[in-house]
Amino acid sequence: MREAPITLYPAGSAGRPRPGWLARVGQAMQAHRRTILALQWFVVVAYLTLLVIPAFMPLPPEDAHLYDNLRLFAQFIFWGIWWPFVMLSMMLLGRIWCGVFCPEGSLTELASRHGLGRPIPRWIRWSGWPFVAFVCTTVYGQLVSVYEYPQAALLVLGGSSVAAVAVGLVYGRGSRVWCRYLCPANGVFSLLAKIAPVHFRVEEQAWKASPERRPMVNCAPLIDIRHMKSASACHACGRCSGYRDAVQLAARSPAQEILATRNRDVRTEEAFTLLFGVLGIATAAFLWSSSRWLVQMKSLLANWLVEHDILWPLNDDAPWWLLTHYPAANDLFTWLDGFCILAYILGGGVAVGLIVLACIRLAARMAAAPDLSWQRLSLALIPLAGMGIFLGLSMLTLGHLKAERVSLEWVAPVRVVLLVLGSSFSAWLGARLLRPTALRRLAAFALYLLPIALIDTIWVLNFF
Repeated sequence: MREAPITLYPAGSAGRPRPGWLARVGQAMQAHRRTILALQWFVVVAYLTLLVIPAFMPLPPEDAHLYDNLRLFAQFIFWGIWWPFVMLSMMLLGRIWCGVFCPEGSLTELASRHGLGRPIPRWIRWSGWPFVAFVCTTVYGQLVSVYEYPQAALLVLGGSSVAAVAVGLVYGRGSRVWCRYLCPANGVFSLLAKIAPVHFRVEEQAWKASPERRPMVNCAPLIDIRHMKSASACHACGRCSGYRDAVQLAARSPAQEILATRNRDVRTEEAFTLLFGVLGIATAAFLWSSSRWLVQMKSLLANWLVEHDILWPLNDDAPWWLLTHYPAANDLFTWLDGFCILAYILGGGVAVGLIVLACIRLAARMAAAPDLSWQRLSLALIPLAGMGIFLGLSMLTLGHLKAERVSLEWVAPVRVVLLVLGSSFSAWLGARLLRPTALRRLAAFALYLLPIALIDTIWVLNFF
């Protein structure tokens, strides 16, 4: 489907109020589509360069720096800059990364434009894929040390890009089927975009009143633009800005979408991605390498295996694409290491998720409000989850800066401020949803605060 041209009315046209500066930004995005396309392909080239070339380079010498070694530079760009600040951008600007910068989105859309154009099958539309893909990618990335080695990054990120192109070649026509249904980061991005203070607002009354009768804009993530009320799926690409004089980039309260969401708008799979994926498994994935519990578990199991003359789990002969195996760097995972890491991330993540789920479900039941399901109440934890995933990813940023002997004295107070901001926002959202005026609802709110206290405690113990 070709994109329909959109007429932009000049500011101050008769009968139309002068658009605000945000609306003008959205109109500029629509009018300068070629510039955005050029930027997208610049990102694609940079992405492929930093992903492929370092994977074939030798280990950097001990005196290498970010600024004189491409391998270290690429590692810093991907894991020190790209991922933490992409997550932050979701909370501040919505999914503009997806619509303007993401290389996988550009590649899959190009492939779809020239592919088979087959209809999307039901199995791809399954709403559980964002949760499954996120968990599998997170866990597998830890087992192969994706943050430390470019070969692992090429395997994980490159494999995802190849899959995106393959899906584009088969399904859809000029669309982003991969991004909408299968991308491992889609579920997290969808959640974090809910609290973004800017979004493309659709005014249905203006849409109905518009006399224009033109073809619909080709929305790459396959959104029904007329009825779009959430920023979750919108890639903020700007293509539809100004369409029927009813779509524009606008500011909103970060709490607006969560407070306005209805029970039927929140899927259980979405809540599971938040509780078990982001708050549970992702947190455990960030913290396993510094956990004394994991060391104790490994020691106990190793002693038991030796006592029972079961020695094969202590071997470090696993292939690098299954477990970390880099003899030149003296970094070798045994089969026991892999099992302990897997058990810690999945076991710890599920345990945290179950605790949070139990508290949220009980709080919603105690509130006894027909318009407040536990799934809807769980969305109030998005600010805390978003801040947690940013803090976890920024640990990689700080690790690189520390290796470059950059002063990090400012880190501790900044971490505290960010954690307090996320926790306070989540607590405030919970209070607005639960309305703790009566004793029963006050008890429900106190129960709701327990998961916030639990997550805060986990991060404080790790940092301090």
